[in-house]
Amino acid sequence: MRAHPALSEERRPPAQLVAYGGCRAGSTRKAGTRGGSPHTRHKNCRTRPTAPRNIPQRQRSVGQDRRTGRNSTTREPTIHEHELPEPEATRRASGNAESSRANRGWWDRNADEYQVDHGTFLGDDRFVWGPEGLDEVEAELLGPAEELKGLDVLEIGAGAAQCSRWLAAQGARPVALDLSHRQLQHARRIDDQRSGAPLPLVQADAGALPFADGSFDLACSAYGALPFVADPVLVLREVRRVLRPGGRFVFSVTHPMRWAFPDEPGPEGLSVSASYFDRTPYVEQDEQGHAVYVEHHRTVGDRVRDVVAGGFRLVDLVEPQWPEWNTQEWGGWSPLRGGLIPGTAIFVCARDDRG
Repeated sequence: MRAHPALSEERRPPAQLVAYGGCRAGSTRKAGTRGGSPHTRHKNCRTRPTAPRNIPQRQRSVGQDRRTGRNSTTREPTIHEHELPEPEATRRASGNAESSRANRGWWDRNADEYQVDHGTFLGDDRFVWGPEGLDEVEAELLGPAEELKGLDVLEIGAGAAQCSRWLAAQGARPVALDLSHRQLQHARRIDDQRSGAPLPLVQADAGALPFADGSFDLACSAYGALPFVADPVLVLREVRRVLRPGGRFVFSVTHPMRWAFPDEPGPEGLSVSASYFDRTPYVEQDEQGHAVYVEHHRTVGDRVRDVVAGGFRLVDLVEPQWPEWNTQEWGGWSPLRGGLIPGTAIFVCARDDRG
């Protein structure tokens, strides 16, 4: 029986260990403020989001979802208001350091409102891949639930660690990692209100994972990290490094084709307004020109090449259909758009150990 993954003694920068060992990703912004870019502030998901992982704009969930998480406590946090000037939305280059700094600040400021708005949909212990509501219970993208027992799993862009909590319930040994300290505080708050041991939580950048080589059997990210980083191959290589031979990494992001459409849930969101091939990052910046939120676009082909360059094989690419039961709107995600164009892309990857 393996112990919890050890912290690497190599070149990794120090990470803030919120809780580890003993000691898992769509947002809240007004829809339509970003033109053609697809605000993924989903979460969790993640990285996001939106799902989802790591999604979005000061939106509210609309409609009653019959698949909300059981015993959800994520609608209880106190919202800490941050009176900041409305940022300017633009398209410009943004590197690794600026993107990381901006998005960590954004999620720290908006985590409370995000959990209030979307906590019921995400639940406390539900593994949702995106705003469509695709559940790992049904999808089994990480493998059959009964085969997860005893596996070490890393969730990247975990948010309040809903996915990690579901993994723990299956007998896995998850570690929930997020860039945002405030999101991980929500994870700890939920754990404190539940019975059982708290989850291992780690605050760190996905591009510099503070774990030894070969620490995990699986990794997952629901809208976490990858939509927000300037160098996705760096993240993929880090994930491959910490996976054991044959390990699987499954991650969801906003479907790349959404970049060409306005971030609107209604009919106005069905007309192309920008080039799908324009990879210039979407940036929100303050009056001094400092980025306060950054999102990066990759085409489908880019994502596939990134996966290969990161040392993985692409096993499957899942594009969830919008289900009839899901009547909510989440930013630019809605039953209308979801019935016509894909909103989420899920990449199922396996570590490529061929010589």
